[in-house]
Amino acid sequence: MCVNPETRRLSVGLDNGTISEFILSEDYNKMTPVKSYQAHQSRVMMVLFVLEMEWVLSIGQDKQFTWHCSENGQRLGSYRISAGACGLQFDVDTRHVFIGDHSGQVTILKLEQENCNLITTFRGHTGGITALCWDPVQRVLFSGSSDHSIIMWDIGGRKGTAIELQGHNDKIQSLSYAHHSRQLISCGADGGIVVWNMDVERQETPEWLDSDSCQKCDQPFFWNFKQMWDSKKIGLRQHHCRKCGKAVCGKCSSKRSSIPLMGFEFEVRVCDSCYESITDEERAPTATFHDSKHNVTYVHFDVTRVWLLTSGTDRIIKLWDMTPVVS
Repeated sequence: MCVNPETRRLSVGLDNGTISEFILSEDYNKMTPVKSYQAHQSRVMMVLFVLEMEWVLSIGQDKQFTWHCSENGQRLGSYRISAGACGLQFDVDTRHVFIGDHSGQVTILKLEQENCNLITTFRGHTGGITALCWDPVQRVLFSGSSDHSIIMWDIGGRKGTAIELQGHNDKIQSLSYAHHSRQLISCGADGGIVVWNMDVERQETPEWLDSDSCQKCDQPFFWNFKQMWDSKKIGLRQHHCRKCGKAVCGKCSSKRSSIPLMGFEFEVRVCDSCYESITDEERAPTATFHDSKHNVTYVHFDVTRVWLLTSGTDRIIKLWDMTPVVS
């Protein structure tokens, strides 16, 4: 569902692929049917109404992205994506569409009145994308995934920087952004509500390096039969340091540490030398954690009042005053 407060227009995506449009009365006690769009062949997953363009954007389980003219109800175009999608965002200034799908891929399209062009695709998650959030001011896209992680994609010019955020123990259900304070609010199936301070200089996580032996002590890993035979040593299991990305053995990475500036609010494996180099200031948290006490399925953030509404699988709706944590 999508509601536009200015026009009181309600767009509802249905299981049969239709989008039904209504006008709500001023007291919200009546809804008048306006028109319907035959948008998809199967369930509609997300709907966006763009008042500036008079467009209705949608994605469905049929792996199609479509957009319609809300004035005459005609379809303007469609684009087939690689997998079923469940994340959709739109930038009014540039007419870019961001689509997140179940394969973990983000697709960026440039929309014109009756056609679209593929700009690029990028992938960073190991699970399907479950939520997208766009910041048009900083030109940053946030993607949440079933792999429990959030990635901040810098679209606005810093050479495609991607920052990973780890603060949930289950899939991400929703992402909201407070532009005035540069804080990201994420809600997960673990019941957690995490408020991230994005007004700090964060660091990219390094790529994991490949090696046949520990890059600290040179002990062979268990698949390196030649070095095991030559050195008469038993092969060890491979691990990776989350700070430097080097391939290390368990003995050389016996420490755990949080690295909030790299997005690791929980303690992760680091090699012993990196552990010694991390200062107390670098371990200072950049997020606050709150327990909603239900499995969150839907979230709405009211920026004006700084209220957060959550609904869960327990059939309970909760309204949160976020002013103590969203400055």
